[in-house]
Amino acid sequence: MTSTIRCDIVSAENEIFHGDVQMVVVTGEMGELGIAPRHAPLITRLKPGYVRVTLANGEQQEFYISGGILEVQPQVVSVLSDTAIRASDLDEAKAKSAKEDAERILANRGEAMEIAEAQAKLAEALAQLQALERLRKNMKH
Repeated sequence: MTSTIRCDIVSAENEIFHGDVQMVVVTGEMGELGIAPRHAPLITRLKPGYVRVTLANGEQQEFYISGGILEVQPQVVSVLSDTAIRASDLDEAKAKSAKEDAERILANRGEAMEIAEAQAKLAEALAQLQALERLRKNMKH
């Protein structure tokens, strides 16, 4: 029985992660998904949030994605996103600043397009801050 599956996490710029994993956890549009070896084939959209992979040795790594697509095939799990960053590389000050900017635009009730962009930026900033918080909690254990 296969105990690992290959996982690729790819952004528009480059491949962020490639390796054999025991489990991949992502946030889909309908909720959190856990993908293990021998999972049924699947394609779904992902919300901005984190991706957690459990490596073959049991170590966990976390990544932030700005949303995207998850594709599960018999031998590989692919996470495709415009932006993918290792959680340890996230800039907390930049994420807080983006959150504050988006909240300011929403509070001023600008144009409809500006509000939609602000809502998207707010969702991304909150997802980055949540990924940082999860990383801090995992480092304490």
